[in-house]
Amino acid sequence: MTLDFTAGLRTALVDAGFTVDGVAGMLGEEAHRALGRNETTPGLRRTTDGSPLATLTRLFLLQAPVDRDAADAALPGLVDQLCNAGLLEQSVSEVAARLDCRPYTADDRDLWVVSDLTPGLDGSPNKVGADHVLGISSASTSLAQLTIREEVGRALDLGTGCGVQALHLAAHADEVVATDVNTRALWVARVNAALNEVDVDVREGSFWEPVAGEKFDLIATNPPFVISPATGERLVYRDSGLPGDRVVEDIVRAAPRHLNDGGWCQVLANWTIERGRGWDERLATWLSDDTDAFVVQREVLDPASYVELWLKDEGVHGRPDYASRYDTWLSWFEQQGIESVGFGWINVRAGGSGRHTLLEWPYDVEQPIGPAIAEWGAALDVTVDESRRFLRRPDVQQETFGAPGAEDPSTVVLRQQRGLRRARSADTVEAALVGACDGDLSVGQILDALSVLLETDRAELSATYLPVVTELVREGFLLD
Repeated sequence: MTLDFTAGLRTALVDAGFTVDGVAGMLGEEAHRALGRNETTPGLRRTTDGSPLATLTRLFLLQAPVDRDAADAALPGLVDQLCNAGLLEQSVSEVAARLDCRPYTADDRDLWVVSDLTPGLDGSPNKVGADHVLGISSASTSLAQLTIREEVGRALDLGTGCGVQALHLAAHADEVVATDVNTRALWVARVNAALNEVDVDVREGSFWEPVAGEKFDLIATNPPFVISPATGERLVYRDSGLPGDRVVEDIVRAAPRHLNDGGWCQVLANWTIERGRGWDERLATWLSDDTDAFVVQREVLDPASYVELWLKDEGVHGRPDYASRYDTWLSWFEQQGIESVGFGWINVRAGGSGRHTLLEWPYDVEQPIGPAIAEWGAALDVTVDESRRFLRRPDVQQETFGAPGAEDPSTVVLRQQRGLRRARSADTVEAALVGACDGDLSVGQILDALSVLLETDRAELSATYLPVVTELVREGFLLD
C-alpha cells in the first residue's frame, strides 16, 4: 500500500501545532492527566473551539467523531486519502479515526506515532485483536530510556511493533533495521518511518531470521515476553508462543552472534523465578564467557498479581471466562514451579571477558538510564592499580548514622544522586579514601597517608582496599 499520504499528513500535523506541548497546553493539566487515565470527558470539554489542533485531538486522542468540515479544515485535501489508507473512516457528515496518531517527543524532536486505537477509553471494553499494534506504552518508554544513545553504524529494533524504537535509533545510527512477525505492525512501522522522515529498513520474519548472518553495533528489543500457559488467544505484541521465558533466554543467548565487537544488546524482559533457586543464579546460565553483562531486576510480582495484570491487559476482566482463565494460569505456574516473575533489564556487550553483574535494584533511578549503562561498560575497561588517579563522582554524598551525641557514626553510607543512585556502606578507611580522590593524588599516595594517619600496616591496607577501589570504580563512585 502506498505511503504517499504521509507527507501531507506530516504537514497538517505541523501546521496545527499537534505536538506534545501543543496538546498539553490546549487540554490543560486536569484534562491531560485524565486522558492519561483513559478518561476523555475533561478533554472533550476543552476541545470545542473547532481549531485544527482541537479537531485532531478529538479525532485521534479522544476517539470522538468530528464534522467532515472540521476534518477537512484540519487535514486539508487528505480525508479521502486517509480513509483509503485505513487511518480514518467517514459517514455522510462525520469522520472518525480507525488508527491512533499521537504526538511524541524523542531527543528534542517532535515525532508522531501511528498505532491501533487505545483500548478501554472511558471504561469501555478493551478487547483487542490478535494482531493488535500497540502504540506508545510504559514498556516502550522504558526501553527507550534504557537504550544507550551513542553514535553507531548499524542498529536493530528486534520486534519493532509500531516502530517507536526505530525512530529513536534513527537519531544516532547510520542504518536502522526493524523486524517483526506481525504484518500489520510492519505496515504501521513503515508509516511511522515515512511520517517522521527517517530511513528504516523494515523486514518481516520471526526473531533473527530476517537478519541471519548480519551483525549490529546496537540491538534494542522489547520482545513478547509475557509468561503464560498459552491457553487463550495469542496476542502477537506480547505472546511469543514459546514456553515460559524461553523467548528472552533465546534472544540473550543468540544476541552475541549478531553483535560487532563492543556492540550492545539491550532487552526489556520478564523472567521466571523458580522455587528454591535465585533469579540471578538462573539468569547467569544464559550469559556467555565472551560477553560482559549487566542485568538488573527492577520488580518482582507474585503469580496472582502477574496473572491479573495480563488478563486485564487482554480485556478478559469481567468476562464470564475470567475466573477459569485466572485459575488455569495459576495452576500452570504451580505446575512449573514458578514462585514469582521478575521484570527488568538485560544488557549484553559482545567481545567482553565474562564480567557479569546481576543486581536487584527496585529503587528509583535517574531517567534516561542508558548513560549509566554505558558508564558501567566503560568502567569495566579501567585498570585499577596504586599508580592510578581517580576522581570522586561529583554527585556522591556521604550519609552518617548514629546515636545523638555519639563521637563516631555507627554507619557511613555513600550514595549516588544520579544514574542508578547506588548506595553502599563504607567503613572509615573507604569513606576517607573516596573523599581524597580528587584527581591529583594516586591511590598509592592516599593509602600511604591513611597508613600513617591510622597507624596501620601499609601492605595490609593495600591488600584490603585495592579491591575496594576496583569495586568503587565498577559501581561508578570513582571516575577515571
